[in-house]
Amino acid sequence: MDGIHQIHAGMLVVPWAVGTPLAWPEAKKNADHVRQWGIQQLLAIWRKAKGKERDMLLWGDEIEYLVVAYDDQRHNVKLSLRQADILASLAKDQELCDQGGCVPDLQAVVRQGGTLPIFHPEFGRFMLEATPGKPWGIGLKDLLDVEPNMKLRRVIAKDHMHANEYPITLTTFPRLGTKDEYICPYYPPSGERLRSQFLPDEIANPHIRFPTLAANIRERRGRKVEINVPIFRDEKTPKPFKDPSVDYDLHNWPEDDDVRNGAVKDDHVYMDAMAFGMGSCCLQITFQAKNITEGRRLYDQLSPLGPIMLALTAATPIYKGFLVDTDVRWNQISRAVDDRTPEELGEEVIETSLPLKHDRWRIPKSRYASNSTYISQDPRLRKEYMDPDLVVDRDLQQELMDGGMDDLLAQHFAHLFIRDPIVIFAEDLQQLDLSKTDHFENLQSTNWQHIRFKPPPANNDIGWRVEFRPMEIQITDFENAAFSVFIVLVTRAILSFDLNFYIPIPETTKNMETAHSRNAVLHEKFSFRKDPFPPRPMRSTNGSSGTNTPAQPSRPPTPVGPVEDEYGQMSIDEIINGQSQSRSQHTFSEENVGFPGLIPLVESYLNSVNVDVETRCEIARYLDLIRKRASGQLWTGAKWIRDFVGNHASYGRDSVVSERICYDLVKAVEEITKTDGREGTLGREMFRVGRREKGEKGKEVGKGEMNGIVR
Repeated sequence: MDGIHQIHAGMLVVPWAVGTPLAWPEAKKNADHVRQWGIQQLLAIWRKAKGKERDMLLWGDEIEYLVVAYDDQRHNVKLSLRQADILASLAKDQELCDQGGCVPDLQAVVRQGGTLPIFHPEFGRFMLEATPGKPWGIGLKDLLDVEPNMKLRRVIAKDHMHANEYPITLTTFPRLGTKDEYICPYYPPSGERLRSQFLPDEIANPHIRFPTLAANIRERRGRKVEINVPIFRDEKTPKPFKDPSVDYDLHNWPEDDDVRNGAVKDDHVYMDAMAFGMGSCCLQITFQAKNITEGRRLYDQLSPLGPIMLALTAATPIYKGFLVDTDVRWNQISRAVDDRTPEELGEEVIETSLPLKHDRWRIPKSRYASNSTYISQDPRLRKEYMDPDLVVDRDLQQELMDGGMDDLLAQHFAHLFIRDPIVIFAEDLQQLDLSKTDHFENLQSTNWQHIRFKPPPANNDIGWRVEFRPMEIQITDFENAAFSVFIVLVTRAILSFDLNFYIPIPETTKNMETAHSRNAVLHEKFSFRKDPFPPRPMRSTNGSSGTNTPAQPSRPPTPVGPVEDEYGQMSIDEIINGQSQSRSQHTFSEENVGFPGLIPLVESYLNSVNVDVETRCEIARYLDLIRKRASGQLWTGAKWIRDFVGNHASYGRDSVVSERICYDLVKAVEEITKTDGREGTLGREMFRVGRREKGEKGKEVGKGEMNGIVR
């Protein structure tokens, strides 16, 4: 679901709202009403919390699972739609209740220390979400608790499933939407809400928010969502490839005309429902900053890192039973919730000087997209970095500025508020309550950008937060912990060394597209800032324990010179490990040439704080995984999945991922989850450097002999 409800990982427990949802025609009539009340609630938050200070950075992670059910006799695997039963079983477990409970949607949850995780429902009835039971601190020793806690979550979840069920962390189920029975219990494709050729309404969480969201997105855009993913062309893939699962003679709903009106593209896999995107799993990290200034700074500096981490965590090479020619999920989710009308998309030809007939603006991006704003009041933020195509509701921006908000942050929120609220409950329209944030969150939480800036919730002591959203979920808890710990340490290096990763927003937008390329981690170049350092000596935190945000020196002046000279094209290896002139140098000076690399920057930060040997060694395991994934010595999940399918005995080199291949793949994923690719086991190409053993199929894993043990 990618964070569709606003629960800060491990910090805030809030059940979903219930009420009488408005169908789209009524919701549209009340859209301005909700926007206005949302702005008033935002201003109330701003006035109350703009001076809020927290002592230290806290953070939380969010893991999402697919629940699968095996039929070992038939060599088949399906998605289990027992989300509600599993959550109920967790809530009724007396031992868990004695520890305070773990399902806030079904019970009162009390946290007084302890590590019991929290479980939430997700968009798909085959999904679960799990977060730590309390926020992680910034103490470096806390980082060592993340992986054991992730393992604990999976164990607890599995203990409350049927014997033939298992919680896997794949981004998508390989055969979601095929013509066979891929869900258990089975429902035929049908339903008034999704109106999909491939999925039943019953696949989505029955909470009224979700079917209403899906239906109103479809009604607002005037047709079903259109998701076309390029097919991976193998030796026997038909030319042209025409998705054989599409029924052009279906006449159940008016939207069935979409496929007859050009919705399906040749050489693409076609999907037509929100669940194809929001049924995806990901890894998300939320940071609480010490104040709004630090939060705005992290929002800006993390934004250019999003596409890099998306490519580095690539794990999604299969859709609807076909190998596709992309490796990540992002654009598929973007299209799955794209509610823009033909006018807003620019499909209806209108003179650019004339106003639109039915809508307010042409909108360049889906409401699930990469960021379009920078918000920090940083002297290094040049106007040339901003998005020239940014669409803003200037009236709402002025209203926010009249309420005391600065123009940059007001522009950010006025950009988010160009969207319509999709799900409106009739009961919420009766009276404005400035002690709540429901109308603000209605719009804030349905702008799914790759970095989200989150004001404090009403009536609690949580601070300003930043959510890092682009990373793909990984197969093992070790990998998910590694990427979580890495991005936390990157934020520490940013704040400690006053790093500057600013590039023009359109370059980040292009980078997000580049990250979708097959094996982008090895074969693509990304725009990235050449010199991240301020034009003065770095202030380190010698003697610090790393538990507090470093004190910041005065800011450098606004840079001058051509913006184009500030960034260049780099590989993922160069961005993560450093360019050749700087590689392996963990202290930096003006004599260094080339980008130093994110891992050397992190290691320089670790050198500047007090870290015991055991903690440093454990962190080194995580950094080693990321270092070798970036260099290509270790495979991404996407590459390993492609290799598994390509070398399966029943694969016909025709891009088809059959039921048997899917079964064996998911079984292999479960085994890897338990073994972490230890020597002699499946998946070691993702964890060990070296060659396959003699006689095995496949290509060389990496350069050198079997001497690069990560796990």
